[in-house]
Amino acid sequence: MSDNSPIELQIITPEGAVLRTNVDELTAPSVDGDFGVLAGHRPLIAALRTGIVTYRQGTEQQQVAVGPGFVEVANDRALLLTGFFCRAEDVDLNGARQELSEADDALMSFSGPLGSPEHGVLITRERWAATRLELCGEAPPPTIHTVHEFQTAAHPDYVGDESSADED
Repeated sequence: MSDNSPIELQIITPEGAVLRTNVDELTAPSVDGDFGVLAGHRPLIAALRTGIVTYRQGTEQQQVAVGPGFVEVANDRALLLTGFFCRAEDVDLNGARQELSEADDALMSFSGPLGSPEHGVLITRERWAATRLELCGEAPPPTIHTVHEFQTAAHPDYVGDESSADED
């Protein structure tokens, strides 16, 4: 493959294809951190986290927000499957700020089991609102909640899984 080969970028939601374009490079948010893709990238399957996908076409750079999902990269094609997608021009800033505030309040007063589906929904709402605001240039909130954070805060003797123990 030549270095000038385009990468076909497709983003699919339950409503169908929301973006299909050729790009020179892209960066996407995985659960293990952001990763970049150039032409000739090795095959890859990864879990997406809510965040911003950045892609470049020539000298023009674009960004879109995606929710959790999966990405497959193979044969100069990146296919992202996600439940949420948004362009900056589609963001209702006041609505996203309100949603972030409501999700934060609900998380702080949540009394159900940590890690439960209900708890996960609140975390997803908070992350999605924060990501849409970030896409529009607003600084992300100082803290985005995770299940681990709540377990640690709610239960001071919580150790977590063995891989996180004794990491200082």
